[in-house]
Amino acid sequence: MLIAVDGPAASGKGTIAKRLAAHFGLAHLDTGLLYRAVGLATIDDWEREDFEARAIDAAMNLDTTNLDEEVLSTAEVGLAASKVARIPEVRKALNRAQRIFMDTPEGAILDGRDIGSRICPHADVKLFVTAQASTRARRRTDQLLARNLDVTYKDILAQIKKRDKDDTENPAGAFFQAPDAHLLDTSELGIEAAFLAALDIVERVMAKKISDETR
Repeated sequence: MLIAVDGPAASGKGTIAKRLAAHFGLAHLDTGLLYRAVGLATIDDWEREDFEARAIDAAMNLDTTNLDEEVLSTAEVGLAASKVARIPEVRKALNRAQRIFMDTPEGAILDGRDIGSRICPHADVKLFVTAQASTRARRRTDQLLARNLDVTYKDILAQIKKRDKDDTENPAGAFFQAPDAHLLDTSELGIEAAFLAALDIVERVMAKKISDETR
């Protein structure tokens, strides 16, 4: 079984994907960490004339087995990720890594920005997880404050809105709800309720597929 989960920053897609992966025994890849790792690797190079070349090199040589989620989850790294994600050759290199992971024999679940629209267009189940920007900013602020990081809700909200704009307008990307993706708005849902709603969608879609195949 192949599941694609897309959505904006702090929508809950990563948590939902992890829970679904554990429930179904699937390999899981947070593809946003790939872009964040490249962004972090080049975060001090933005003003250099060879910035794009450095970002492409970082993407082509990225060690996908050594991604520190805690280090890569800051808002600043998120903005850096959206910057390198605008480079077509960076996307090409990371798309290749994602498609290799997608072919895990036992099945896989990938979450990111363009999984259902570009990376796994033939996924068995596609989810597009979203939430209001204010809700997502509050979630991200609480997460970072819990790690004793010096952040404010106002700053995080501004960064969330900028990230949304960058992702939506990215000419190299494909950040949109695929026509056959199931929308899940988590604005009013806690973690458990969001997971159960996602699980219900997956189980209903797979049950229908099995029913259709046995006719």
